[in-house]
Amino acid sequence: MIKAVPKPIEEIIDLVKNFHKVLIVGCDGCVTVCEAGGLKEVQILAASLRLYFTQAKQRLDIDEATLTRQCDREYLGQLKDRIDAYDVVVSLACGCGVQFLAERYQDKIVYPGVDTCFMGVDLERGVYAERCQACGKCILASTGGICPIARCSKRMLNGPCGGSEKGKCEVNPDIDCGWQLIFDRLKILGQLDRFEQPVEPKNWASSRDGGPRKIVREDLRL
Repeated sequence: MIKAVPKPIEEIIDLVKNFHKVLIVGCDGCVTVCEAGGLKEVQILAASLRLYFTQAKQRLDIDEATLTRQCDREYLGQLKDRIDAYDVVVSLACGCGVQFLAERYQDKIVYPGVDTCFMGVDLERGVYAERCQACGKCILASTGGICPIARCSKRMLNGPCGGSEKGKCEVNPDIDCGWQLIFDRLKILGQLDRFEQPVEPKNWASSRDGGPRKIVREDLRL
């Protein structure tokens, strides 16, 4: 799931301070799960902005809304009857949602209210870890279900670099060596023979290196 963190309130204040009517739009998808952009965060941000501008003796009308998803045209359409009333929109969705909202309402200024970080998992509440870089060609079947592209700091595909020590990455001793994790996992599975088989050079055309990507599922199109 996409993980994000709220932008500093000072940054958002600077973005909206020259406007009069502001709409804050949350998303009930990924950013709700990581507590960065759901209904609760919309309410907190709106209250914080109202307090700041009241104390600054500056009139700013701030309204709130949340959508099921901002990466879906159907849900973005729910704003069509009210969005013209606002000078600027602050989206608390991921970068995809911000861009899709701006694309849907071309004449409306849309600012991001969160910083999108990575695709990851919940280790515990408030602790999220990267697990996938969406490279477009999954090799997890060969690596014991542990991704060397996401888990190895250098994205090594054929074993660890020469800098790992005692199972830790040379980039940061708090980071587990991705290939140590892979080795340990394959050992548990009785599949260490996979560790001995060279991985072919990766074709990065299916990743972001090949330009903006699109998936077309003809079996799902109407």
